[in-house]
Amino acid sequence: MKIMNKFNRIMDAMNRRSGRVMAMLCLSAVAMGTTTSCSDFFEQDSERIIYADDSHLNNATDTLYSVAGILGKLQALADRTILLGELRGDLVDINKNTSADLRNVALFNIDDNNAYNKPSDYYAVINNCNYYIANADTALKNNRNEKIFMKEYTAVKGIRAWTYLQLALNYGKVPFVTEPILTKEQAERDYPQQDLQYICEWLIKDIQPLAEEELPGYGDIRGINSKLMYFPIYLMLGELNLWAGHYKEAALNYYNYINRRNGTNSTYPIGTNYYARWRTGTNTFTQYGGRETAYFSLFSNESYGTNNELITLIPGDSIPSEGNYSQLRNLFNCTTDNNYDYSIELSQAMKDISAAQTSTYLISNEGGVAKYGVAPKGIGGLVDGDLRLNDVWSSRENVNFNGERKDYQYVYKFSTRNIHIYRRAMVYLRLAEAMNRAGYPHFGYYVLASGVNNKLIEDSIMKHYPTSDDTTFLRQFDFPTTRYVLRTPDNAGLANTMGIHDRGCGYSMYNPYYTMPFDSTLINKETGYYNSPDDSLKQKEYQIDQVEKMIVDECALELSFEGTRFYDLMRVAKRRNDPSFLANRVYARRGEDKKGEMQAEIRTNLNNENNWYLHWNGKIGIEPIREVTNE
Repeated sequence: MKIMNKFNRIMDAMNRRSGRVMAMLCLSAVAMGTTTSCSDFFEQDSERIIYADDSHLNNATDTLYSVAGILGKLQALADRTILLGELRGDLVDINKNTSADLRNVALFNIDDNNAYNKPSDYYAVINNCNYYIANADTALKNNRNEKIFMKEYTAVKGIRAWTYLQLALNYGKVPFVTEPILTKEQAERDYPQQDLQYICEWLIKDIQPLAEEELPGYGDIRGINSKLMYFPIYLMLGELNLWAGHYKEAALNYYNYINRRNGTNSTYPIGTNYYARWRTGTNTFTQYGGRETAYFSLFSNESYGTNNELITLIPGDSIPSEGNYSQLRNLFNCTTDNNYDYSIELSQAMKDISAAQTSTYLISNEGGVAKYGVAPKGIGGLVDGDLRLNDVWSSRENVNFNGERKDYQYVYKFSTRNIHIYRRAMVYLRLAEAMNRAGYPHFGYYVLASGVNNKLIEDSIMKHYPTSDDTTFLRQFDFPTTRYVLRTPDNAGLANTMGIHDRGCGYSMYNPYYTMPFDSTLINKETGYYNSPDDSLKQKEYQIDQVEKMIVDECALELSFEGTRFYDLMRVAKRRNDPSFLANRVYARRGEDKKGEMQAEIRTNLNNENNWYLHWNGKIGIEPIREVTNE
């Protein structure tokens, strides 16, 4: 309790001092590197680092002050993380109210002066983490022989890993420095630039030994559970391995996070309480009407219970004058602060993805025989297809705002001052992606369609992968059937797990339009068997390809507006060595009919991967090739 109170006092003192959570005054030339001179990255008189008077962090005040300052530095990255991930994807679009800087982000025309192109903000976090890691006394123990600051040390390494990953994803190739830069001479050294693969591999080795370490817990800080402010190590290992192409390792990392979220061998099911669905009728279809299940409330709940959705957030300030006040609410929503002029809107592509889905509902379950219906098409609005979009996005045309007619938009995912980074459904989607690419597309499919437990793995997945190596690998994923109860018509009140797709489309396992992909042309019609082992391999490759596309669509349906879309497309395009996988979707942001219009407005060729990245002053990033597409 004393440490928690001290942490709160430190946070308040830092806020009072500078209007936001800032670092202590450091040397005037602290900076990070480029291949020429790192000192060019920062203003020479900036405050950059937290440090103790004796240059060693060996007491509670020093280490807590440092962690608080690092969390403060993260605030500068919060809005940018969402905006760079969404504006460059296909799920949102710009409008007449969009600022020049945001417009240029969306059009891949980001110059050195763009407000969202500031690598120095990433390096401010990294350099503070480097300082902490180099100077924290992790060997110090209490009278119970417990290491006192290992939790904070683990948290800081997780923050550094996440920040470096974001930097590499956005710039492609960056100066990679793991020691603190404290002097002008250090800042002016030549530091090697490294690409995403190298950085992921290095960070995996760096944080792997800390996977089982606990993270700090200081109770509530300004009304937020402090456990939500960190990046769990198993989750970061999953992310790094997924980007590095180590799919089995990534899948195990995501599973290990799920299995340890609430303690060793604990349960963290996807839940069944919050989902948008068609109302069930007795014998006939009854139309869905309104937000009956409050799916959008998943995003506003910022508590840290055993079944809560949220995993990691970056706290935002509560008033604009504090300096790190998130503008996302004003960019996506009609508010008094923006005179009801929102500047980022839903894309036609997102509407099309949602409308293309089919929802299945339970008609009756009489005599133990369940009957299902398929929701009709052509009703209009956002009740065609997946219902999640209808639950998190609201729009009306020609609304009277104080005598002025304007269009109205509200995104319920942006109803708090804090920026949500990771949540439960995201982890399950990453698990599905990793398992699919590891060679187990049926596992990936069932995460979407029904959820998984040991019985389903044994009955519906194992039979497709009969080798001893497959069996050994799959048995590492232990989802006890008594603790992961799949949703069926008979146990709806007892179930705690369902498919991610169920969240917007009802009973997906009974949906005739949502089935495991299967290429029937590879089967001999007379014998019912594959013509050759090669055809069996082709079937698996086909299924991996198709399940991956299902996962990409599911990420759009579940994670829209949350800052992951561009990176999801980028990861799959890089994996397939097919830049058009990303380019075609971005060009079709306004729908296929206006694809050419979007291509003409984006004055770069996104089929060239170099054009995906930001660059700054010729010192960081992969130099883009600014070709005007001829398509």
